[in-house]
This record gives sequence, structure tokens and C-alpha cells, in this order.
Amino acid sequence: MAQKTNSRNSIGLYSPVTDVKGVGPKKAEAFLRLGIEKVADVLDLYPREYEDLRNKKQICLLTDGEKAVVTARVLRATLGRGFGRKRTLHVLAEDDTGRMEALFFNGTYLLPQFKAGQLFRFFGKVKAENGRVTMFHPSYSAADPDAQDGILPVYPLTRGLTQKDVRNLSGKALEHLDELRETLPATAIASANLCGIDYACRNIHYPEDDGPFRAARYRLVYEELFYLDTALALSRTRGGRGRTGRSFDTSFAKEFTDRLPYKLTGAQSRALSEILADMQSDKAMNRLVQGDVGSGKTAVACAAMFTAYKNGSQSAFMAPTDILARQHFETLGKLFSGSGAHIELLTSSMTSAEKRRVLKGLADGSVDIAVGTHALISDNVVYKDLGLVITDEQHRFGVSQRETLSAKGVSPDVLVMTATPIPRTLAVVLYADLDISIIDELPPGRMPVETTRYDAAGRNNAYDLLEKEVRSGRQAYVVAPFIEDSEALDAYSAEALFEEVKSRFPDLKCGLLHGRMSQQEKDSVMERFYSGELQILVSTVVIEVGIDVPNATVMLIENSERFGLAQMHQLRGRVGRGVHKSYCLIITDSDSETAVERAEIMCSTTDGFVIANKDLEIRGPGEFFGYRQHGLPQLRLADPVKHSAVAVQALRDVKAMLAKDPSLCDPQNAYFAECLRNKYMQSDRLTL
Repeated sequence: MAQKTNSRNSIGLYSPVTDVKGVGPKKAEAFLRLGIEKVADVLDLYPREYEDLRNKKQICLLTDGEKAVVTARVLRATLGRGFGRKRTLHVLAEDDTGRMEALFFNGTYLLPQFKAGQLFRFFGKVKAENGRVTMFHPSYSAADPDAQDGILPVYPLTRGLTQKDVRNLSGKALEHLDELRETLPATAIASANLCGIDYACRNIHYPEDDGPFRAARYRLVYEELFYLDTALALSRTRGGRGRTGRSFDTSFAKEFTDRLPYKLTGAQSRALSEILADMQSDKAMNRLVQGDVGSGKTAVACAAMFTAYKNGSQSAFMAPTDILARQHFETLGKLFSGSGAHIELLTSSMTSAEKRRVLKGLADGSVDIAVGTHALISDNVVYKDLGLVITDEQHRFGVSQRETLSAKGVSPDVLVMTATPIPRTLAVVLYADLDISIIDELPPGRMPVETTRYDAAGRNNAYDLLEKEVRSGRQAYVVAPFIEDSEALDAYSAEALFEEVKSRFPDLKCGLLHGRMSQQEKDSVMERFYSGELQILVSTVVIEVGIDVPNATVMLIENSERFGLAQMHQLRGRVGRGVHKSYCLIITDSDSETAVERAEIMCSTTDGFVIANKDLEIRGPGEFFGYRQHGLPQLRLADPVKHSAVAVQALRDVKAMLAKDPSLCDPQNAYFAECLRNKYMQSDRLTL
């Protein structure tokens, strides 16, 4: 939250939480786990839901599926099956009309709080079935007969904090809202007809009614999107799009595509035309190419590199791992055969002598195309004339890494590629610093992967198919959601599966791969699998982005309910890369409606963009606005899909503001600019 100078000697918004009565070192430590150090920080901890105490319900009137507030007296509290802190807690309570059970998962530590005879207020979702009423993990507090009716916030909690603790702190913060400064430019507030920041804070935490709550939420959703759009627009201008670049003669591209042993698909041709238009213009290209595994992104990128080569400029192609860089190097060697272009590989695992030879060629211009890893952006790497920069699997790199590579040339064109399907709705926000091309068509003749779902009872059938393929000379992946076993999560781990697979097939050669291994260890395992030395690779999602192993024909995914659709699609893309029929075997231990629906979607389509949109519908934008952002602060309230109209309004207002004040130097935008820098200064996705 924005800060206004606090001239008071008493506690204020920007006092540490330990200054608040009742907050000692242990509670302060718990608040810190929620990101709260100062009183003002609680204003950014938005309630996950609300208790509407104006409409209390008696137990006999509760209906299945509703959320309700009930005041009831505890009869008894008992622990259920399990062990340690993982046991369930069953609290039986009653009012004058009937009885209900409050059920808490992993509730051992809550047992001392519920004494027989105490009166509690419970709020939660009701399950009413066969005369039995249950609330699952409700929020609760000791019933206060003097408490006023109203709408109370229900906050996300952590161990050591109760709703009362957080409500006390948020109440204290709301007493000092006069210390807040307005965080948005006046022009934006007027354009979008927004309420003030103080009104928004008060009514997002303790709404007076539905109308004030909606006004507060609209304002805060708009603010999140306005900040994000501004940051990305500035990054786009300063880090890439809009800067003056070189103008290439793009007529050479046809010479390259004519040399290919196949014809480009319509989607490839469209993407290449957009790339060449950028390269021909006097503005530096800053473009993202999205396309499913096998859609032909590399061929399009090679046409761009051939164009740069024919214009006398060097190209750099950066991949996230040594083994993927080596694979690209081999692919480029075939595609550029006979062209005259000199291509070299540069990775950290090369010998010093090999590196010196490549570095000399880059500096004197005898090397036309460099393929490599982060080694390409090392301080000692000097290019004679770097004109084109390409990064593969863009989400594995931060913007700063991409810009470090770009800085080794004079206004080079920048092309980034990803096989991660992202719905256009989100791509516009996630990659607003890039123009976007989409390759949504696979080359003809590619054999589709047959996808089958198995429940726990059919698990052995899946492994029988895997064994049949491996014994016929093929290879297989087995993927688990976690590295090691967990008491809290009932799911297979990679380590346990590795032992099981070795036990099932003692005569087959198996390998284990996971994220805690060093890069050298991971590359070694993948190299052994790539060469065929290993027949089965047990892994976590670390192989979601990997190398081509044409002989691998089985992707077996355990506990598929633990994976997102887009993630499973990426895993499926590891097979079906050769001439043999391939299979994706999805095993799910859950019979929930969502788990079954997601499995059926995987079995019904291989279109990555269809799957990404379905994933978005089912799970929301959380995955994309966490991992996919690679550094962007998490959106707390805004959902660019659900709030698309607000997103359009915010983007329009950002463009209008920057058209008049592109550097945010105008005094009326000065405080907003300061808040923007503070908000994004740690982000690797942005350059402000």
C-alpha cells in the first residue's frame, strides 16, 4: 500500500505489527509468513470470503451446498483416524434446533480450542445428507453475545494465527486510512470512474453492503491490471518493441524455404511472414512464437537466421539446457547443410580450448550462428555483429537474461519461442512486451499420440502396455508429481516409482530424473536415455521441456489429477516424435468430477490451444499467473479472463497516459511512478 508521511507518535499504518497490542514475537513470525511486517501490509491480504452475520441460520434450516453462519454449543471434540498432526478433528455441536459436525482436516492442533459447553460461531459450506449435517473446515470464533451483526472478512491463515488476530490487525489498519496516499493517477480514476483508495480498502475488508463491495473490488482489480499493463508497456518500449533496429533484406528467406525437404504449413508461413515484416522494418523485432511441440517453430527460426546470415549479421540461439542446445545444434547443422553458414556450439560444459576457438570466431565474425546455453551471455563473449537473438522455451529465461544477450549487439532483432500453449486472453497480458505469432497447425503426416485414461484398478494394464513397447525396442517415460513421499499427500513419488519400476522390470535399464539433481547429473541421465542406454526414465515434470527422443513411445503419468491440463499436454509432447505409434497413459486415483473431466479432455484432443483454454476454464489463470509469469508479482484479485472488460479499460487508460507522458515525468504521475518502481523493482520479467 502507498505511504503518506506519518507524523503521529502513536501507532500508525507503517508501524511494525509488534507495536500492536497482543502481537508478540510468535504472532509476528506467523504474520510474516503471510507477508505482513507492518500494519499497512494487512490491507493487501484480501479476504478469501465473508461471513454475512445479518442472515444467521439455525441448524434445522441448513440446506446442502449453502454457506452459512451457525451459533452452536460444543458437545464434544474427538480426533479421527490417522497419526500425528494429520488426524481429522470432529467437533459435535448443537443449537436449540439440532446437531451438526464441524470437520477439520489435519486438525490435531485445534483440539485444545474446543471445550465442551463453549459457544462458537461457525461459518462454512454445508453438507446435508441423510439427516446428517456437516461443515468442512469452517472458520470459527468464540460466540460474542455483544458482537454486532454485519459482514466480516474471512482471511487466509497460517499456523499460529486466528481470524480474530487478523481481524484485529485489519481493524487497526482501517483506523489509519487517512495516512494513505492515492496510488493511481487522477486521469485514470476519472476515466474509469473509480472510488478512492481509502473507500476501496475499507469496503474490501469490511463491506457495508453489496454495492460498496463491488465498487471496492472493481477499483482494486483495475489497479492491479493498470500497474501490470504500465509496467509491461514500459518494459516493451525500453527493453524491446519500439526501439530503432536494422532493416534486413528479407528476400533471402525464400532461398532457405525452397531448400527444405518439405513445404511449410499455412501457420508456419503466416508466422514467418510476420517475422520477416519485422526484420524488414526499421524497428527492432521483439516477437514471441507460440506453437505446439512438433509444429515447426525451429524451421521458421532458421529461416530468420538464414536471412540474418545473408545480410552479413550473426545470430545467437539460446536454449535452457546443454543437451537441448546440442540437439538444436545438430538440427541446425542439417537444415543449413550446404548453405555456407558457419555454425558453432557454446556451452559451459565445453573444454577451455573449445570455448576459446568459438569465442575467437564470434569476435572476428567467422562464426555466423552460435547455438548455446547461458554461456552465450557470459561477459567474455563478444560478437562482431549480432543481428538476431533467439531464445527457446522463453519462460525458462527472465527478460533480463534475454536483454543481456541482446545488449551484445547493436539493436538486434529478438525472437523468443515457446511450446507452452497459452490462451490468447492471457498471452496479451503475460507477454505484453512482445508481439505474438501463433503456429497452430502440425505438419502433415505426424502420427497422433493415442491417449488412454486408467483408474487405480487398471494401473497394471497401463504398465503391461509400457512393458510391451519397451520389450519391442521402444523407450518409455514414467512421470510422478513429487520427488519424494509425503505424509500429507497421498500420491506416488518419483523415488518410490523408480524403486517400483526396477522391481517390476529387473532386467530393464531404468533411470531417475528430478529437479534436485544438479544440471550435470540431469544432463547425464538425459544423455543416457537419448542414446538408448536407458529404456525407462522415471521423472518429475522436469522433463516437461526436454529433448527429442524419437524412440520413446510411451508417456505414463501417475496421479494425473495432480497435474494441469497444459502440463500434461507438454508431457505428452515428449512422445510421438518418431515413426512409431505412441501412447500417453493417464492414471488417476481420483474419481472426482474435475479429475475425470480433465482426463477425458486429454483423451479427446491433441490441440494444445484447445487444452490450454479448457485448463483456463477449469482451473482459472492461477498457474499462468504464478509459474508462467517467471517473476511478475502475483495478481491477488484480478482475473484477466473474468475481468476482461476491466482489463480492456485499464489497458486503454495506460496507453492514453503513456501517449502524453511516456516516461512518467509529469508531476501528476510522479507518485504513481514511484509506487510502480517499488512494486516491480524485484521483477526479472521487467525493466522499468
